[in-house]
Amino acid sequence: MRKPLPPPDYAAPLPADEHPDRFRGDPDFMLTLSRGLRVIRAFGERRYPQTAADLSRRAGLPRAVTQRCLHTLIRLGFAEQQGRHYVLTPLILSLGHAYFSSTPFVSLAQPVLEELSATVNETCALAIMEGNEVLYLARSEVHRILATTLGLGSRLPAYCTTIGRVMLAQLPPAALDRYFETVELAPYTEFTETSPVRLREIIARVREQGYAVVDQELGLNVRAIGVPVRAASGRACGGLNVSVKSPRLPLARFTSEFLAPMQAAADKLGQFLVL
Repeated sequence: MRKPLPPPDYAAPLPADEHPDRFRGDPDFMLTLSRGLRVIRAFGERRYPQTAADLSRRAGLPRAVTQRCLHTLIRLGFAEQQGRHYVLTPLILSLGHAYFSSTPFVSLAQPVLEELSATVNETCALAIMEGNEVLYLARSEVHRILATTLGLGSRLPAYCTTIGRVMLAQLPPAALDRYFETVELAPYTEFTETSPVRLREIIARVREQGYAVVDQELGLNVRAIGVPVRAASGRACGGLNVSVKSPRLPLARFTSEFLAPMQAAADKLGQFLVL
């Protein structure tokens, strides 16, 4: 048996095409505010304090700029310093709460997820695509699947997740090209597909069949199936998935047992969207 890969680095650089400097020359654009928000995003999913150098590298900003942003966040109570390291404080949750509390779609989606979980007796989740990652909006957990808990606002890479592949399959060719130009394709397990050529083939197949299956690419012994959630216009606005521990269900039974109830749940969720 091959030796397991080390845990993935959740602090890979943020997408270069989202860098604040792309708006230089716009007289109404607040460059300082955008840099501060980028530093907040640079904390990512890591669960331990980071240095200014770590955050500067991930944000793609000069060290001095990053430190001024950190100083401001500390003065406002959104971050704190621990020696050479920095961490966000619980106050940062108020920013995300403003979104979730003002978006009825999230509260409307939760009962649908719970109904789906009760039907299939497995964990399911709803997420959208943001940048090169998927952002989780709601989750109904029946069994603990991953070592890392996925709460509201958690992010995972698109290329090795079912919802990510479902959303990538909706992109026009030029947008998909930009994705592969900016994404860092790192292995999460020994089974993670990191070849751009192979991933393009997989995404094309997802586009044709209307769903994605990922087998142990994000976590060992974890399998998932995902489908798009479409508004009445037909536009895919997000994705829905079901995850299982692989020993409990053979891969061949995935579509026969999960696909129909998932598509029914996705149709219900789509009724809440007016885009």
